[in-house]
Amino acid sequence: MPLNRILFIILFLTSLYSYSQNIESDRKIYKTRRIDNPPKIDGLPDEKIWQNVAEADNFVMLEPGDGDPIPASHKTIVKILYDDEAIYVAAIMRENDPEKTMRQFTQRDNLNQSEFFLMDINTYDDGENQTRFIVTTAGTQADARMTGDNEDFAYNVVWESAVSNDENGWYLEMKIPYSALRFPEKPAQLWGVQFAREITHLNATYVWNYVDKSVGQFSQYTGLLNGITNIDPPVRLSLYPFTSLAVDQFDGNTDFNFNAGMDLKYGINDSFTLDMTLIPDFGQTAFDKVELNLGPFEQVFGENRAFFTEGTELFNKGDLFYSRRVGSTPIGFNDAQTEALENEEILENPDKAELINALKVSGRTDRGLGIGFFNAITNKQEAIFRDTITGNTRRKTTESFANYNILVLDQRFNKNSSITLINTNVTRDGHFRDGNVTGFLFDIYNKQNSFNFEGQAKMSNVNLPGQNKTGFASFLSVERTKGNIRYSLANEFANETYDINDLGINFINNYNNFSWNASYQIFEPKGSYNTYRIGLYGQHLRRYKPDVPVNTGMGGEFFAMTRDRFAFGGSMDINSEFRDYFEPRADDTYILYKPFGSMSAFVSTDYRKTFAYDVRVYFEEYYKSSRSDFSLSIEPRYRFSDKFNLIYEFEYSYQNDRPSYVDQVNDQIIFGVRDQKSIENSLNGSYNFNTKQGLNLSFRNFWSTASFAENSYSQLLEQGSLNSLDYNVTDANNPDANFNIWNLDLSYRWQFAPGSEAILLYRNAIFNEDKLSYLGFNDSLDNLFAQPARHNISLRVVYFIDYNKVKNLFRG
Repeated sequence: MPLNRILFIILFLTSLYSYSQNIESDRKIYKTRRIDNPPKIDGLPDEKIWQNVAEADNFVMLEPGDGDPIPASHKTIVKILYDDEAIYVAAIMRENDPEKTMRQFTQRDNLNQSEFFLMDINTYDDGENQTRFIVTTAGTQADARMTGDNEDFAYNVVWESAVSNDENGWYLEMKIPYSALRFPEKPAQLWGVQFAREITHLNATYVWNYVDKSVGQFSQYTGLLNGITNIDPPVRLSLYPFTSLAVDQFDGNTDFNFNAGMDLKYGINDSFTLDMTLIPDFGQTAFDKVELNLGPFEQVFGENRAFFTEGTELFNKGDLFYSRRVGSTPIGFNDAQTEALENEEILENPDKAELINALKVSGRTDRGLGIGFFNAITNKQEAIFRDTITGNTRRKTTESFANYNILVLDQRFNKNSSITLINTNVTRDGHFRDGNVTGFLFDIYNKQNSFNFEGQAKMSNVNLPGQNKTGFASFLSVERTKGNIRYSLANEFANETYDINDLGINFINNYNNFSWNASYQIFEPKGSYNTYRIGLYGQHLRRYKPDVPVNTGMGGEFFAMTRDRFAFGGSMDINSEFRDYFEPRADDTYILYKPFGSMSAFVSTDYRKTFAYDVRVYFEEYYKSSRSDFSLSIEPRYRFSDKFNLIYEFEYSYQNDRPSYVDQVNDQIIFGVRDQKSIENSLNGSYNFNTKQGLNLSFRNFWSTASFAENSYSQLLEQGSLNSLDYNVTDANNPDANFNIWNLDLSYRWQFAPGSEAILLYRNAIFNEDKLSYLGFNDSLDNLFAQPARHNISLRVVYFIDYNKVKNLFRG
């Protein structure tokens, strides 16, 4: 029944609604022309070739105002030319007070507080999936793949740019080769294009083609670039061979590792690209922010491997792809840890599955059909046990040879709506479990672009030894998307067997939840504020089977930013009692937590200043209970110069008298009253010699203790209440914990050629976990430093090879 209802709604909405927001008639048009001899890309657009070229000017304000013309003192002019190889862009940005222009040296894709020029190119003019090119006043390049208003800066292509400045302003030249773009093969091109200029010291952003912030998305408001004719899409073949050398020293043992491999990008046709990594090497990926996890769910980490972050917008549809599943901890890892027989020791038990290779094919046709295919293969993993008496060894498979696949079909239409079909599949060579999930999604706007209708229907199937488990989940929402007053209503549903955890991640199932929100916001300055937003929200959570309430809550929130870029806000909510079905770690069992309320607040000062800071505070109080939660985060930042920047963050959290799961003895589920305290210190700094070379420091120390009060143990009863219990705590079942981890990365990065770089990394890591929860921070730190430290030094060199350059070289 839920699936039938959702399919009916999809067909109904598809037949009723289509986008025809009347912005086509308001689009600016720029006509370029062909040249025979390209300009020199030196940041000085004063060559004769740039004379008598059409100008894109008359920029208007995007932020903080709405459509105000750019002042004559900051007049901005853009010119475009093209030949058979690339398009060429010149930008002249006037400035009556050049000493105020903010210029900060950063590495690629990092803008910080530099002012910049931005160009968006949409070669299919579909209001979606455009490529963004940014150059800062210091000359730093940034590029991103745009999906709606989302920026994917993991997307990198090779292009040229240069900047210069004088007493009248600053200047830019860019060369964007056709190999960096995807475009249809036809006699005349018609591309969507947008230019923007960020004037940071004035706290203002101006665009060429007007953008109505109160309706739709930024990507829908491109102008038109025409005049490009008779160009052929080049062979888009890029090779990234790499080599890495690492020395690892830990607890008296030293290992040397050498690796070589290659990443490959190949344009299958004018629309689709193949990305492939052969013999992957992720040795220099950033460390995970591991914490003391005492909850019923696994800790979720961000993706730090470039291959799994670049160009993945299609694969993230429906939230069915959690890329950390690929190459994660083998399914049988924990079982092997406790499976050693008497007189046996564990010689080897890999904590990560080895990734053999991975590829993805993605693109979008000129009719708006996006197609994506992802595949990754991980190797079989085994634990090795040795009998300490006989010396014999035995092996146990902890993860079979596994194949991960994703197939996506995403049809865009009317520049802001889509219907998507996605399937994820994991096959593990007949062992452990296989998983398959299929999702059907729609995201549709009405004719006036004032309402959005979004829905999802997802079905999961898990094959376990001797068992086949099928589940279903859905999502349906309607949202007002135009004007100052906005509101939405949504429903989320999942039955008790819904499970996407083979390639996705879902913590809970068996729910039927309802939520709503309403807000008022401004889109241009009013009084002392550049912007502010006031919102109300609420939720009602229910269990699907049995149909019982879980929680009801409501609250309000506020956000504001003044004309001086001082931001502040907060929230407050109240909640009914909460039936937690997951903390007990048992089916159809819950603990009943008391009603509670929470408050949060934050302030953030102007990042343009040499010194700035962020402060966040959160407090949660449970009624008729001694339980409470508190957290405080302080993040000061200091810009010593245009080359040196440092950010420090201190975070403290304290959880008091929380009834928490301890153990299960026979049929008894044991709870205790827990206090948990955490302190986190982190430091991130960068010193950039120029935009091609820089030093980066990343440091984090996280300490957390969990202490269970004596004589506070109890048994969980059927109605979620607790009954006091005499529980004998021994060294073996002591639930107290003292957790401390230290990570430090210091790297030197050198971009020695376009698309090519060398990274020298020193990594230092220490870890300790024990039961000494009574220790203070200093004593725990002493115990941490008593542990063996891991020291790792690695050098990785990547070289970019463009097939077209190599081809011309051989021809020469």
